[in-house]
Amino acid sequence: MMRQGEFYDVVREGLWIAVATSLPILTVALVAGLCVGLFQALTSIQEMTLTFVPKLAAIVAVFWVTMGFMTDTLVDFFATSLIPLIIGY
Repeated sequence: MMRQGEFYDVVREGLWIAVATSLPILTVALVAGLCVGLFQALTSIQEMTLTFVPKLAAIVAVFWVTMGFMTDTLVDFFATSLIPLIIGY
């Protein structure tokens, strides 16, 4: 049986892993949104696809680049934290 302290440690570590793996994508989405919004404000072009397509392209590109980091981080978390708890070590 897992103690309460161990449970909270695993949850806390899982939340930090979630933040670390999502931070690159969220940062690029924020920067791309700000750049597109600034471009739209400066040129008075209010096209809805202009906001969606560049952000989507930036998010896909960053996901493609950081996919290895995300996978390694999640596999390491599972191998070192969750699987030993499931097995009972």
